Amino acid sequence: MRFCSLGSGSGGNASLVEASQGITRTLLLIDCGFSLRELTRRLARAGSSPAELDAIFITHEHGDHTGCALGLAQRYRIPLWTSRGTWRAISQSAAATDFDLRLLHLIKDGDCTELGDIQISTFAVPHDANEPLHLRCADGRRAVGVITDLGHPCPSVVQALQACHGLLLECNHDEAMLRASSYPAGLKRRILGSHGHLSNEAAAELLRQCLHSGLEHVVAAHLSERNNSPALAAAALAAVLGCQNDEIPVANQADGSAWFELA
Repeated sequence: MRFCSLGSGSGGNASLVEASQGITRTLLLIDCGFSLRELTRRLARAGSSPAELDAIFITHEHGDHTGCALGLAQRYRIPLWTSRGTWRAISQSAAATDFDLRLLHLIKDGDCTELGDIQISTFAVPHDANEPLHLRCADGRRAVGVITDLGHPCPSVVQALQACHGLLLECNHDEAMLRASSYPAGLKRRILGSHGHLSNEAAAELLRQCLHSGLEHVVAAHLSERNNSPALAAAALAAVLGCQNDEIPVANQADGSAWFELA
């Protein structure tokens, strides 16, 4: 089993999780916050293509996560999974007018579903969206948690991420940088609020509560370009893991990340 980021930040988010069992392989795209042309380019960089995708999961309806999801699913006949609340929000867009509902699969908090070689377990997260869900993906031996938009590390999220072997973990902002920034006061309140985004410190606390000896890879993600830096995010997570700062990979907006194999 392996995972990577195709790009992470306010300009667009998309991640891949791949699992194989002998001769079979399943490739899951989590979020799709780019144009179809750009997503195709990023998939190619990761050694894949839209035609190879087995499913798309959309965590919530914000544009940096939905992007070309409907057009991609329709063009390549890819099943699209999301919550009822997220679909209700997405369905108001012009792109949903002619969407083939036979491709749509609705899922809710606490569900466990087999997508080929990947078992997805959904869990609700505190974020300012309509029924946002994030994922734990497993192949029967290893599991990866993907958490990109989270207001605070509530107990149910901590529980959902126990015993993961890989984490793609939001480190959105450095709180001091955000408070001192030129952002409007309302936007600062939103980001800092209980349904906003994780600070480096909050991400480190979530990691601390999920730490175990089998955790192989932790990747910092969804960094604010104006209110954070890779060095600060890496330092916060490295302090929990007891490693050097440069041992923490950081997914960025332009290039995402490399593939991370769960041994």
